[in-house]
Amino acid sequence: MAGEAFLKSIEINFQQAIKLLDELGYDIGLDQGLVNQILAANSTYLVRFGVRLRGEMHTFTGYRSVHSEHFEPVKGGIRYASNVNQNEVEALAALMSFKCALVEVPFGGSKGGLIIDPKDWTTDEMERITRRFTQELAKRDLIHPSQNVPAPDVGTGEREMAWMADEYRRLHPAELNAWACVTGKPVSKGGISGRTEATGRGVQYALQAFFDHPMDVKKARLSPGLSGKRIIIQGLGNVGYYAALFLSTEDKALITHVLERDGSIINKDGINILALKEHLIKFGTVKGFDGFVSEGIDLLEAEADILIPAAMELVITAKNARMIKAPLIIEAANGPVSAEADDILNEMGTIIIPDLYANAGGVTVSYFEWIKNLSRIRFGRMQRRAEETRISALIEGIIALTGSDFPEHLAKKAIQGGKEIDLVRSGLEDTMRNAYEVISKTWNSDKRIKDLRTAAMMVAIKRIAQSYSSMGI
Repeated sequence: MAGEAFLKSIEINFQQAIKLLDELGYDIGLDQGLVNQILAANSTYLVRFGVRLRGEMHTFTGYRSVHSEHFEPVKGGIRYASNVNQNEVEALAALMSFKCALVEVPFGGSKGGLIIDPKDWTTDEMERITRRFTQELAKRDLIHPSQNVPAPDVGTGEREMAWMADEYRRLHPAELNAWACVTGKPVSKGGISGRTEATGRGVQYALQAFFDHPMDVKKARLSPGLSGKRIIIQGLGNVGYYAALFLSTEDKALITHVLERDGSIINKDGINILALKEHLIKFGTVKGFDGFVSEGIDLLEAEADILIPAAMELVITAKNARMIKAPLIIEAANGPVSAEADDILNEMGTIIIPDLYANAGGVTVSYFEWIKNLSRIRFGRMQRRAEETRISALIEGIIALTGSDFPEHLAKKAIQGGKEIDLVRSGLEDTMRNAYEVISKTWNSDKRIKDLRTAAMMVAIKRIAQSYSSMGI
């Protein structure tokens, strides 16, 4: 049911954007046939495979959906969860198509999933299952460096991506670009610095971009700047943790609530996110940490300036939307707000920075990793020392011309050439800021464009339509 509702929410958003594109007279060649082509998933593959474990054969079911091939390869994560279903996978694949188009990453959209609870299996068993799943995907070119490139998602991470890449390499020993068949790998296995933090870092950059647009901030009835803003984080997984960490330590926002499955942490003066994460890793629960309360999802309705749902889809629905008090929501997770809740929140004047844009940091840095794998060289390796030498000479020249010392702390900062993670963060920030500029401009161009979600979808559809048009479709 949740997967069906999620897919329906995306379709509603899509149809609203199409209607406005038509009403506002955008001439992008959108006839009904092309509209149907852009909306529908191109293909969805269901695979069942057996793995002999614990003395008996176990059968697993997996999916890989390809939504749009207007660019190849197609891109999208693989999630491991017991509630994975076809509708959910197709919805996430569609979201990936629009997300990539919005932030101008040249991939089509795809998504995959395996019906499994990773907690039920040992590490060795999970490796065997993952490698068998990879074999099934590889048979159909559903994992391939130039056709279909998976990445981590819920229930998967660097470990699973390393297994998948290694298995693909074994199956294709003569493939020069084998390691580019997945992204989100460990750095030691062809990954890229900053990929783990990428989605959370992207959420931070998205909020910074929003607060750099006074007209948009005014619509949210908020004062300028992130400093001192009270934030609720729902889910302290990878995305929620990094978003909370960077917003609290670098932007001086106050994380007043962290909501987890087994309770929540509340501290009106700001939660120490690093300490909370260490506690969660050590004990497997937020219980026992200062400020613990047994309440969970209900605290989405607490007083705050910003609400960041960073876990699963459909946590804000028609049942609780009217109780949400935060004037600004940023969707760090995929699809956390249902279509019905979206309408209610818009009526209330709540501003929502949509998942379509807000959590695009992961795929953006995955793109950087894919480029790195194809070029077979670490970013910054060739130019870093040359940059340091050039800036050092410039500083020496300034000192010689002025006869004054150059401040040591500034000289050290200026001379240091960009490391890979610096270049990755720079590229991600540029991507997120440029994308928000276009979304905001579209949103403010006509009163009929009611929200950022519709504006973002309009931009994405225009770009996909233009891509199809350039191919003669």
